[in-house]
Amino acid sequence: MKTLIIDDERLARNELRRLLENFPKIQIIGEAANADEALAMIDELEPELLFLDIQMPGKNGFELLQSIEGKTPEVIFTTAFDEYAIKAFEFNALDYLLKPIELARLSEAIHRVEEEQHVPENAGSSLGTSSKVLGENDQVFVKDGEKCWFVKLGKVRLFESMGNYVRLYFDDQKPLVLKSLNALEDRLNPSTFFRANRKHIINLQWIDKIEPWFSGGLLVTLRGGDKIEISRRQAIRFKDLLSL
Repeated sequence: MKTLIIDDERLARNELRRLLENFPKIQIIGEAANADEALAMIDELEPELLFLDIQMPGKNGFELLQSIEGKTPEVIFTTAFDEYAIKAFEFNALDYLLKPIELARLSEAIHRVEEEQHVPENAGSSLGTSSKVLGENDQVFVKDGEKCWFVKLGKVRLFESMGNYVRLYFDDQKPLVLKSLNALEDRLNPSTFFRANRKHIINLQWIDKIEPWFSGGLLVTLRGGDKIEISRRQAIRFKDLLSL
């Protein structure tokens, strides 16, 4: 993948270039120290991926993206500051890496890029106020404290209500988002995400085992070991949905 590094700090560019040597699919075709240099190189070299610093002399990273004419490459932001995370998401960034960048974290971002190449028109979204219905291939921004993720919803196996918050379960992560389960249910595609009971929404594609349970309900075991009860009322809908 043709990649351009854009950062006003030479040492930061060198360190990122060194880390990217671990990923043979990433082909670094150039470096730029500011937005003007970058825009000329983007026009000439047509990179597929940008590693883009946010704070730079002259135009910042966001202003650079707004200045690109034609198709915008995929973007992974790199910055020493986490207060830009929300705005970075608004630009459909694939990821948001905090400096100093760790190899393991960079590996996650590269994996996300590779996944993106196999999902056409996979636009980023959020769990916020938009009315767009979100499916398994939609990627959403999640922020919990100082940690940020851009996660594909297909990787989220379970949503659990925690008062005014919802806990998301994906990989080995369990971040909280300030949102009600009812509001979240309205955003999720019902063909993939099922309201099992008052506290849980499950990803149907993660179901490993289904067993009869008390009072006509069902007990679902998800890949990963989570056991979720489907209430009697929802079990009727569940059976109709899956034609059991």
